[in-house]
Amino acid sequence: MFNSYLFKNIDNSALIVFRIIFGLLCFLESVGAIFTGWITRTLVDPKFTFTFIGFEWLQPLSGNWMYVYYAIMGLFGLLIMMGYKYRMSIIAFTIMWSCTYFMQKASYNNHYYLLILLSAIMAFLPANKYASMDVKLDPSIKSNSMPNWCRGIFVLQLLILYTYASIAKMYPDWLDLTVPKLLMAGKINYPIIGSFLQNDFMPYLIAYGGILFDGLIIPLLLYKRTRKYAFLTSIFFHLFNAIVFQVGVFPFLSLAFSLFFFNPKTIKNIFLKKKEFYDGAEITTPNYKTPLLIAASIYFIFQVALPLRHHFFEDDVLFTEEGHRLSWRMMLRSKQGIASYRIVDKKTKETQNINLDHYLSAKQKRMASTKPDVIWQFAQHLKQDFKEKGKDISVFVDCKISVNGKPFQKLVDPNVDLAHEKWLPFKHSNWLLPSK
Repeated sequence: MFNSYLFKNIDNSALIVFRIIFGLLCFLESVGAIFTGWITRTLVDPKFTFTFIGFEWLQPLSGNWMYVYYAIMGLFGLLIMMGYKYRMSIIAFTIMWSCTYFMQKASYNNHYYLLILLSAIMAFLPANKYASMDVKLDPSIKSNSMPNWCRGIFVLQLLILYTYASIAKMYPDWLDLTVPKLLMAGKINYPIIGSFLQNDFMPYLIAYGGILFDGLIIPLLLYKRTRKYAFLTSIFFHLFNAIVFQVGVFPFLSLAFSLFFFNPKTIKNIFLKKKEFYDGAEITTPNYKTPLLIAASIYFIFQVALPLRHHFFEDDVLFTEEGHRLSWRMMLRSKQGIASYRIVDKKTKETQNINLDHYLSAKQKRMASTKPDVIWQFAQHLKQDFKEKGKDISVFVDCKISVNGKPFQKLVDPNVDLAHEKWLPFKHSNWLLPSK
């Protein structure tokens, strides 16, 4: 029964069309970062970047080389779309995208993390077996079918993502509309739609529509009777996100996932009319069955477990952000912070207040005033900077934050020398004060 589901051959039209759209979106995301100034603001202008902790060895290329880097990444996107040297192209894009993701946190986004996962998954799929340059160069690889697990892996990944996104919204500040109101208030100056977004019904739509959509969209797409209605709802939801929250190509990528929920014959008739439809149901158990099942099991156990880790930290993840990243906690809270950094020369006891403008961009300053891991990293940066000047210093931070418009609270113990604290990735940091 299990083998017959995973290894039954089905028509591969959905995967082929998805590869073409996926490659195009990878290209647009890469070149868009160049022309919108994202690379300049995030990787070129800052004096240094806040990497993911442990990835300090990943640093932006100097001068204009980051533009070249993204241009090459965009080229790989086009090669994926065309299906040329597909395996090499998708692996190269995955590595390059992962590197640019882990080398900076100033523009952290769950969607960027999703693109890493999808690229890695696509590297294992036979997405170049039809309508590709690879087939033209080697017709022997041409195929109209694929194992059913190639479809199932996308469905399961999306189910995990949307389920966690829905559950994460079920907390008081979301349910009482505090956060949705703050989100919409920030859009009041949008041309044309700004005033419309301030209507009283909009926070209800954001709050409860978001919970229902995330929690139900995958089951409704899987069920034939509700599939069309779910797809139409999905179009509205993702276009709304694209216009209001401006999250790049990812709403369109999310819509592309719908390909895996419709009848393959429908996909074939719409997008690949000349393609011969595979109408068989042959079950082919490959030699790699055991390693495939082991690797997939480990991967999905990790995907299910990782978003739960914040429950093992002592305080509220909304306050400390311990366990926040890589857990599908998307647009859940509004946070403001005020931070001052004071250094003390351990030899002379001389005290100096740090002017953040001398070190950080505007976006980095906001991060260094609200996010504990960035606060710790900046303390380490100051320690290293002054060490190069021949000074051994202590770094003390006085930081207060407001979560979802609530009164400011102290986040960091101002009496702890953060320059000499170790980062604890799997344990609560005691220099973080408890939320009230």
